[in-house]
Amino acid sequence: MDPDFLNVFTQPAPLNQFLSENVIAQGEKKKLIKPTSSNNPKLEELKLLLIDWINTTLKEEHIVVKSLEEDLYDGLVLHHLLENLGSLKLDVDKIALTEKKQRQKLSVILEAVAKCLQLEESQLKWSVESILTKDLLSTLHLLVAIAKHFEPNLAMPPNVQVETITIENTSRGLKTANVVEYITENKENSEAQSKDDAFDELFSRAPDKLEAVKKIFLQFVNQHVGKLGLNVKDIDSQFADGVILLLLIGQLEGYFLNLRDFFLTPASTTEMLHNVNLALDLLTDGGLLNFSVNSEDIVNGDMKTTMRILYCLYSKYKTKET
Repeated sequence: MDPDFLNVFTQPAPLNQFLSENVIAQGEKKKLIKPTSSNNPKLEELKLLLIDWINTTLKEEHIVVKSLEEDLYDGLVLHHLLENLGSLKLDVDKIALTEKKQRQKLSVILEAVAKCLQLEESQLKWSVESILTKDLLSTLHLLVAIAKHFEPNLAMPPNVQVETITIENTSRGLKTANVVEYITENKENSEAQSKDDAFDELFSRAPDKLEAVKKIFLQFVNQHVGKLGLNVKDIDSQFADGVILLLLIGQLEGYFLNLRDFFLTPASTTEMLHNVNLALDLLTDGGLLNFSVNSEDIVNGDMKTTMRILYCLYSKYKTKET
């Protein structure tokens, strides 16, 4: 076996800086923006735009925000922003000085946001705890969601993405995952979603072209997993266990998967589903997948579903060099 194949999974992630600044308790999981993204020009552009939008909206109330992390965690600005934008009357104190009061206030505010935006709990990319602890990623997701709902014409820069690292403290040690996450709309993926009808058309009305499309996807896949000593010959069957899909995502997104996180040689349908669900989670967290996928369809070899997933990766990385 090519030694690079295992090296992909065993190279340690750069955790020292994160762990020195963030205490992660047993059983706790934290997602953080990696330092490599902190000077991202598009991220800075989005932060400045949101600050200017808040200050313009709250100008009459003489509220001035200078830092998204430092000025929003206690709920004061969010309270005024929601009352101003949505005429929402929230039953909370204007000023909350203690952490207990701030937590209570944020709970009421975020519940009102979820109700107003008609979001289920599973759709929320923020929490009381993350806002209270000045988590920039959560704060940005919250503000972008509020802005898109109340100010749909606000010209936010598209495709703003950051590199994130998720660190989980388990009984067996630290588990990490590096993912590229979109904060504003991934327009490339919106185009990919519109291709669903094209695949329906391909399968129902142009089956003669199906093999040509498969060949393109096979060339794309092998271009990137070939360096691991792998060769994919059959899209119909080789993606069903999720292994090739996970390896492909890791190569394209540039992060390392721990061998403990998935089954390299799955021996049952349950293990195959675990792998496929992990792959779908990574695609969703990375902003590459914004339509519903049943993992059982991939495990059962549903070609249309598998090709739609591959198209999400192909549409973004077709020009990526190996």
